[in-house]
Order: sequence, then structure tokens, then C-alpha cells
Amino acid sequence: MPLLIKLRSCKIAKQQYSSPMIFPFLQSIISFHAKSHCFSNKLIHLPLIIPHLPLSFSAIPNHAQIVKLGHSNDMFSQNNLLTMYSKSHLLCRARQVFDEMTDRNVVSWTCMITGSIQNGECEMGFRLFRQMLRVGFYPNEFALASVVSACESYEEIKLGVSLHSIALKLGIDRNPYVGSSVLLMYAKNRDTEVAEIAFECIFYRDLACWNSMVESYVLNGYGYNAMRTVCSMHRKGLVFDQFTFLSAIKGCLISKDLNYARQIHCLIIQNRFESYIAVMNSLTDLYFTLGVKDVALKVFDNILEKDVVSWNTLISAAAQEEDEIEAMGFFSSMLSTGLKPNHVTFSVILRMCAVKEQISLGLQFFCLACRSGYSDNVLVANSVVDFLSKCGFVNTAYHFFRSIPARNLVTWNEMISGYGLNGYSKEAFQLFRNLLRSNIRGDEFTYSGVLGACKETQDSRTCEQIHGNIIKSGFASYQYVCTSLVKAYSMIGSVGNSFRVFEEVGELDLVSWGVIISAFVKRGLFGEALSLVNCLREEGQQPDEFILANILNACCNAALIIQCRCIHSHVVKTGHEKHFCVASAVIDAYAKCGDIISSKMAFDNSSVENDAILYNTMITAYAHHGLIKKALELYEQMRLANVEPTQATFVAVISACNHLGLVEQGKYIFNSISYIYGMRPTKDHFLCLIDLLARNGLLEEAKAAIESMPYEPWPAAWRSLLNGCRIHGNKEMGEIAAQKILKLVPNDDGVYVLLSNIYAEDGSWECAEKIRMKMEERRAQKVPGYSMIEI
Repeated sequence: MPLLIKLRSCKIAKQQYSSPMIFPFLQSIISFHAKSHCFSNKLIHLPLIIPHLPLSFSAIPNHAQIVKLGHSNDMFSQNNLLTMYSKSHLLCRARQVFDEMTDRNVVSWTCMITGSIQNGECEMGFRLFRQMLRVGFYPNEFALASVVSACESYEEIKLGVSLHSIALKLGIDRNPYVGSSVLLMYAKNRDTEVAEIAFECIFYRDLACWNSMVESYVLNGYGYNAMRTVCSMHRKGLVFDQFTFLSAIKGCLISKDLNYARQIHCLIIQNRFESYIAVMNSLTDLYFTLGVKDVALKVFDNILEKDVVSWNTLISAAAQEEDEIEAMGFFSSMLSTGLKPNHVTFSVILRMCAVKEQISLGLQFFCLACRSGYSDNVLVANSVVDFLSKCGFVNTAYHFFRSIPARNLVTWNEMISGYGLNGYSKEAFQLFRNLLRSNIRGDEFTYSGVLGACKETQDSRTCEQIHGNIIKSGFASYQYVCTSLVKAYSMIGSVGNSFRVFEEVGELDLVSWGVIISAFVKRGLFGEALSLVNCLREEGQQPDEFILANILNACCNAALIIQCRCIHSHVVKTGHEKHFCVASAVIDAYAKCGDIISSKMAFDNSSVENDAILYNTMITAYAHHGLIKKALELYEQMRLANVEPTQATFVAVISACNHLGLVEQGKYIFNSISYIYGMRPTKDHFLCLIDLLARNGLLEEAKAAIESMPYEPWPAAWRSLLNGCRIHGNKEMGEIAAQKILKLVPNDDGVYVLLSNIYAEDGSWECAEKIRMKMEERRAQKVPGYSMIEI
């Protein structure tokens, strides 16, 4: 008997439990005591050993031994059996033992509840907890904390609040174990204020409580709060563990604070946590995210035993920079060390191939993933769906989606987003309906994906139905969903609904403001857009580069030169002139407001060097102001600066040639698009060429250009030819062009006006009158023009 007691209390014995040599030793002890009938205190010793056995230890033979020794009806032994089976992931056996128990106490229920939750059977854990309450047992801190920690979804959070009230009634809410679970539960529900109150109510806050509070801030995106809490822990003299450092690193990732990251790095070295791979991997990822690549590589080199996660961090960083060459280099280096890629590796590389549209490379990695045994892995499968969708193989993506044996919510989200991305709106809506019929509850990404498909249908009723489903599902307060909803309503032209959703959102981020301001600008509500920017500033937030670019577009479209200058001064003050998007918008705004001198000054003073977009904007500005020679000189200057022209560059330059009648030079620049720069001419390039030829009397060449295009002729192309026929008085070709347009757009008022003018200038007054009469019969009215001034 003393031997068993000594064995359990000895420090060496605790270390030996992890060794397989202890198994026969323990079995021989049990067998010896059984044969010598030395179990006078047999209710104590055998159960003491069982919970401490390794998971690889055979649980069933020990259960049989207990039954053989006559302990099968002993509550103490049965409770330890429950723990042993749960830790061995044999939950069905544990449930069998639990059901056969004639008498149960709080420990029995607690063992079964915690075991169910730890094995992922949360519903069973909730059900057992309710049964325990019904039979009259009060839960202890372990049962209550386990159930609270399992409350993650929207419906389960309601249960978690009820459990919190039970903890308050029982007086165990101040227990650190329960308190940590409660505050994390509220943090998952995005209720940080209540989580803070729960933290303050904990009587004795150990390291786990502080870690939970830091993690709760991280879960809700409060990086600086998480960092402040870590600083408080340090001042109180708490010794950090790896979970503290992992949460602190997450806080740095959110706040993007490099100085704080370096301090955490120093603490990691000081506390000798450089041997913890998880901490070092997170630190490597942090430095990559903060843009300190050289330090990240040094941290990676200092990892003594690199695992697959270490290499995945490097590959993921290269993939985020869309550098497939570097990513492939890291992948090859990992293989040379003898490590094999896992499902995360393949997922990251496939998603990189999707962004870069590297079809051949992506298919090779998919084959390698199948060969490595990851074809049925849901993470890899989701990446394959994303890869195929972004590369345009939507039908193939759907067939692959159908073949996935174990689909999760992300799989559905990827396929819905893929349909929306490629314009398959009906299929996206149908797949969303199938998801709802499958009793799978969508998340914010589900609704964002299906709302993205609304822009193709222009169907307000479908959008409103999805909006109603969002409210019912409890996602109406999620900023990501609300922003997508605002964008969807604005896409289909329902600015009123868009603004109503915007007003109902509690806390607004800059993305939400940017979306609604952009919606107002697109619909011509320039005054309202400017008012929103003022409201944004009154709330203490500063507009970002995208909002500034949008509001500058509003100023130039409404010719508000005074507002344009005010916003430009704000751009200079905040340093946003370094962003090419804002710098380009400033140049364009001044030019469209008629101030070409200020436009040129903004171009010259721009801190963005050798950017094609800025050159394109300035060339277009010169062309619109009739300064054609300056526009062509700037194009030559762009070429000498080795700035690679874009598609918009050629549109601007050919348009400039059109204004000055430089036909040969315009034709040469058009031909250089394919012959010199290897680009395919777009519809806009052909339209500029057709207009150039038609305006300068080369009507046959313009007609031949329309007929030789690799695109189906569209109304604007024929309208350019028709306008050329009006200028040069070619009645016959004008009639042909008009007939082509009216086939495509029967009620185009511009066609009737142009054709009537052709007849009138030719002296065919009867034909001109007939065209006017036909225009009235078809009720095609010319839209009157209007002018605006800024007062």
C-alpha cells in the first residue's frame, strides 16, 4: 500500500508517466495488490492512478480490471473512468459509463459535461448541463466555466448570459476560472464593456484572467487596449507565459505599432521564450506584417527547430506581397530541409495563384496536394474553389464544390463569392437559398458575398429580402455586413435605402463612410457628399485617401472650385498628396473646374514620382483645355522618363491628336499599342481611332475600322461615324450609321437629331421634317442641357 502512495507523490513518478516503461510497472503493481488482496482501502488507490495515465495508455483493459476487482459500482472509480475516457477521446465509452451509474454526484456531471465540450460535442454538454440542473444539482465552477466557454454563436450567447446570472446567484462569478470564461464569452459577442466589468468583478486575478482580458481586446480589434493591459501586467510583476506573448503580438498586429513590437520582442528574449516555436512564429509574422522584412528573416533564422508553421509564415508573407518567385523559393527551401507541406501551405499557395491568375502553377500545386493526401482537406478544397473562381472557371469550381465530401461554411462562402465575382447572380442567389435550406447559419462573409451579386441584377426586391434575413439573423450591427449592404443598395440605385442603413449602423468606420460618400457622388448628389465629409470631420475622424479622391471628383463634377481648393489645402496638411489616387484627383479636379494652371502646379509639386496615372490625368487635362502640343510634349516626356504607359495613356494621347487633327500621329500611336507595347487595343482605343478618322473626313477608313474590330460594334462607335458624316455632309453613310444605331437603341434621341441635321445641311428639308416627326412618334425627347455656377 505505501508503494502506491509513494509512487503518486514522487516527482520522478510524474515524469515517468510519459514513458512507456511505466505501463507494465503499473500493471504489475495492480496485479500484485489484486492477488495479495491488499485493497483494504481500495476506494482510494486505483482511481488515483487512472486520471494521470497517458492518453496512449489502454483505457479499456483498465476498465475491465476495475470491474474484475469489484469497483464497477464505486462512484469515485466511475468518475475517474469518465475523466480517463474523455481525455482518451473515447466519449462514447464515457457516456456508456455515465448512463450505467446508479448514483451520480456533482463531480460525475462535471466530468461528463467538460468531457463533452473538450471533445467538440458542445450540444451534448449543454444538454447534460440542463439535465444536471433539473435533477437538483448546483454546478461548480468547473462545469459552469466549461459551458460558458462553449458559448460562441449568436444563440449560444443568450445561454451564456443566463449562465452568468446563475454564477451571480451561486456567488462564484468572482472565481477566476468562471470569470475568465464569462469575460471571453462577452468578448466573442463584441461586448467589451461588459467583459471589462466581469474582469473587475473577479476577486483574485491570476495570470489566466489577465490573459483572457488581453485576448478579449484582441478579439474585438482593440489593439491599444490589449497593449495597455499587457503593460499593466508587467508593472504588477506578473511573469508572462506564452499565451500572454501570443496575445500581445496579436495586439501589435492590430495597432501596427512597431515600437511596441520591439519591446515585446525584448521581453521574449529576457524571459527566455525564444525556444517556444509558436511565439517565434507569431513574432516573425508580426515583423512581416509591419513591413520590417529584414528583422522578420532574422527572427526566423533564430528559430532553433523550424516546423512547417515557420515556413508557412514565410510563404504566406511572400504570397501577400504577390511575389510568387520568392514564395516558390521558400517552398523549395522547406522541402530541402526534409519537411513536407501541410494543408495550410497548399491553401496559401493556391490563393496566391488565384490572385495572380497563375492557372498552370495553381493546377500543379493542386495535383501535388492530392498526391500528398490533402484532396479531401476542407481548407485546401476551399482554396481550390477560390482559385478556380478567380481564374474564371466558375462551372469547374461548382463541380468541384459539389464533389467536396465535407463542406463547411467557408466552402459555401467561397462559391457564393465566386458566382458574384463572375456575374452569375442567379446562381449565387440559388446557392444562398440552398445554404439556408441546409439549416447552415451564414456569417458576415456569407451575406457580404451574396450582396456582392446584387449589383448585376439591379433587383431591389432581392436586396431587400436579403436585408430582412440579415436583420433576423442578428447581423444588422456588423459593420462589414452593413458596409456591403450600403454598397449593394447604392449599386442598384437605391440611395435612400443605402443612407437609411448607414444611419442605423452604430459605430462607423472609414470604409462605411467611404462607401456612402462614393454612392452619393456616383448618383450626382455632390452637395450631400460634401455634407457627409463635414459630418465625418465633426465626429473627430479624418477622411482617408479614398474618401478624399471621391470628394474631389464631386467637386470637379459640380465645378466647385472654392471647395476644391479647400480640400486641396486639407490634402497638403494631412500629407495625403503622396498618394497617387489623391494627387491624380487634385489634378483632375482643377482641370475640370477650368483652372489648368493650378492643375499643372499640382502635377509639378506632386511627391509621387514617375506614376503613369498622374501623367494620364495631366495629358487628358491639357487635351480638354485645347493645349494639344503640351499634351503631346508631356507624352514624350513620359516616354523619356521610362514610365510604362497604360491603356488610359493611349486613350488620352489619341484623344489629344483628335483635337488637333493629327491623323497620322494618332494612327501611329494606335498601332504602337500592339506592335511596340504588346497590349491588346480596348474598345476605348478603337472608339478614339474611329472618332479621329471620322472627324477628319476619313469616313471609309472609320467604317472599315468599325467592321474590323474584334468586338461587336456598339452604339457609341456608330455615333462617332454619324457625327463625322454630319460634319462632312455624307448623307448616304450617315443613313447607314443611323440605321445601325437605331437597331441597337431604338429610342436614341441623339441619332434623330444628328440625322435631321445632316438632311437639313444638305437641303433635304422634307427628309429632315420626317425625321423630326418620327422622333415625336417614338416620344424620343432630347434631354435639355443646363449650366451651374458656384455662389
